[in-house]
Amino acid sequence: MKITFIQTGGSIDKDYPRIKKSYSFEISEPAVKRVLEKINPNFTYDILELLKKDGLDITKNDRKNILKKCNEIKNDKIIITHGTDTMIDTAKVLSKIKNKTLILTGSVKPEKFSDSDAPINIGLAIAAVQILPNGIYIAMNGRIYEWNKCRKNSKCNFIDKF
Repeated sequence: MKITFIQTGGSIDKDYPRIKKSYSFEISEPAVKRVLEKINPNFTYDILELLKKDGLDITKNDRKNILKKCNEIKNDKIIITHGTDTMIDTAKVLSKIKNKTLILTGSVKPEKFSDSDAPINIGLAIAAVQILPNGIYIAMNGRIYEWNKCRKNSKCNFIDKF
């Protein structure tokens, strides 16, 4: 089995280097790379660095590019790391794909933070992509959601079902 991971950015991939007595963020190398190195997976994978943007900065053209890339990928199991604020918008664009299982995941805190939810969300996405039928899903907060049956709850800062 092969899984393709696509990095688009978001908090999951953020790093906060200190620059001249202040902090800012940058999107660094894919968080999924560090997580996979720790778990020694029993599957093949590749990691594509497609975007390095905050989720709020992803444009309509970026979403078209993500869709194009997902269609070009030969295998049928894809996990996309993405900012949580707009992952459902991207999932809607990807819903045109019918012959693959795509899971979007992210985190509230960067993977580099010791109390990040990133490792569990990535693990959840890896499990889900192996057993779910073709479709578009969101893996967050210990749950799997069909992309069109969930929303971002900004008050609680998590994805929930509606």
